[in-house]
Order: sequence, then C-alpha cells, then structure tokens
Amino acid sequence: MIFDTVDKILLELLQKDAKQTTKALSMQLNLSKTAVYERIKKLEKEGVIKGYTAILDKKKINKSFVVFCHVRLVQHTKEHIVSFEQEVKKLQEVLECYHVSGDYDYILKVNVEGMVAYREFMTTKLTSLKHIGSTHSIFMIEEVKNTTVVKL
Repeated sequence: MIFDTVDKILLELLQKDAKQTTKALSMQLNLSKTAVYERIKKLEKEGVIKGYTAILDKKKINKSFVVFCHVRLVQHTKEHIVSFEQEVKKLQEVLECYHVSGDYDYILKVNVEGMVAYREFMTTKLTSLKHIGSTHSIFMIEEVKNTTVVKL
C-alpha cells in the first residue's frame, strides 16, 4: 500500500497515542473529522492498523524479569517447526517468538515475575515441548529502548 503524507502523519500520531479523538487528530492534520475517520477505517480495513492496545508498565504489574531464550530444535523438518510454533504460541509467558538464522532456530522474549518463575516456566512448560534440542537464556539487565513506533 502506498501512503501519502497525511497517512504517514496520521499513523505516526496514532502510534504515539491511539486514544486521541478523531477531533484531536483532525485538528493536527487540518482535515475534517469525517476525513480522518475514513482514513483510519481504510487503514484498518487494509490491515495496516492491526489493532489497538494498552502498554503496561512491567514493574508495576510485577512482570519486569525479561529473558531472551534461544531455542535449537533437534531437527529442521516441517513437522518439527510447525509443532514447535503451534505450541510456543500457547505459552502466555512468551511475548515474542522469532524464527531466526544462526546458531539457534528461535529467539523467545519471555516475561515473568523473577528467576524462580522463569525456572518454573523452563522446567514445566518450555522444555516439555517436543523437538527442542537445547536452550540458552540471556537475562535483561536494563531496558534501554523499547518502542512500538515504526517510522514510515
């Protein structure tokens, strides 16, 4: 999809604060409320805007322990890949999962209360999944940058 300048600005504004009213957006874009509303609906229909969400402060909800877990499968067959991906999607502690190149097959971003919770997650959930050959955990020391804003 090709975006004009107004679409780009609109998407940037929505990424920074999706709770803005159509009226507030229309004033910033110098468009009518109806024009802004129609642009948003078009972007939603086209799948550019996939949804809206609240970003929580992990410290305030006691989930500030972040681990990047590298996973290596025992084999790279389609069956193993599909099975692992279906199962890992069910794990609520896994916020993100990426199939990657390199020494490991996947990188998982895991979010839990602390080390005890992570050990419980590893021993009862993750390592019980089929087809995992090995894992390697990297613990976050400090979050330097975390954004959901994609520059257009």
